[in-house]
Amino acid sequence: MKRFIAEFEKQSFTQIIFPHKNSDWAEYLKEAQDTFVKIIENIRKYQKCVIVCDNIKNTKKFFKDDLNLEFIEYQTDDTWARDISAISIEEENEIKLLDFSFNAWGGKFTYDKDNAMNKNIAKHYKHEMKSVDIILEGGAIESNGVDTILARSTSIFNKNRNKNLPDQTLHNILKEEFGVQKILYLKHGYLAGDDTDAHIDTLARFVSKDTIFYVDIKDEDDEHFQELDKMRQELQLIATKYNYTLVPLPMPEAIYFRDERLPATYANFLFINGAILVPTYGAKEDKEAIEVFKNHFKDKDIIPIDCSTLIKQHGSLHCVTMNFA
Repeated sequence: MKRFIAEFEKQSFTQIIFPHKNSDWAEYLKEAQDTFVKIIENIRKYQKCVIVCDNIKNTKKFFKDDLNLEFIEYQTDDTWARDISAISIEEENEIKLLDFSFNAWGGKFTYDKDNAMNKNIAKHYKHEMKSVDIILEGGAIESNGVDTILARSTSIFNKNRNKNLPDQTLHNILKEEFGVQKILYLKHGYLAGDDTDAHIDTLARFVSKDTIFYVDIKDEDDEHFQELDKMRQELQLIATKYNYTLVPLPMPEAIYFRDERLPATYANFLFINGAILVPTYGAKEDKEAIEVFKNHFKDKDIIPIDCSTLIKQHGSLHCVTMNFA
């Protein structure tokens, strides 16, 4: 038996790739590093955090001690751990890791070092790693931990990834590699400024085997309204068919940087053992989003993390982290 382990299940550690001067964070490196340190400090209160970094000695200076921290030296192109890290599955009661190929969301950016990361640091993991010769990012798929993956079709089947692979063949490979019975593809939903071709982890997330948090929008004048409203309708059909519960998250007010709207979303939250880290943006909807999490997760600590700097590079909290079982 094989299954795709859900993020809301028990974790061994969270992996993060620390910003460095040769990454896209160079222009506002200190801001980015401060944000990553805050994320790491909150994670290590609950579980181990593995930090991939270009220089261990320099990176350790950001922390007063090594408690619940492990450092791996490897220089990446960038720091989107969710999309380039190995993915945890369970097969015959054993944890295994899947290493998919990465091409920077269709060749949008430099990616050779990112694509090679898992092979170069595999010796640091205690579990077997299998290379899978298709392009797939971790942020493109959501698991309910049992038998289902939720995904956005525009990122899975975009021909800027696996251009020579028929959609049905790719679908079958994903079902086989993750051991799932069904993959539910949303045809609608996007965020302006997103480089990923609409990753599901910015739009809708499993928080249990039968509950989905999703971005809801009320402002009919917002550029996202039509697409997100259609996504809501798709989710309602799915929920009716499979007896899922849907929980809406607010859509943050429009946030701009250099006249570009940024992809701010509360769906980009992070599960860790005993807590959930929730991205905030200095928006009026921050408080409402936090209350949604507090009302639903009575047994977990809900920790807001200011991700205003992260969205300048078109990602957020979930995008810069990866959970390992």
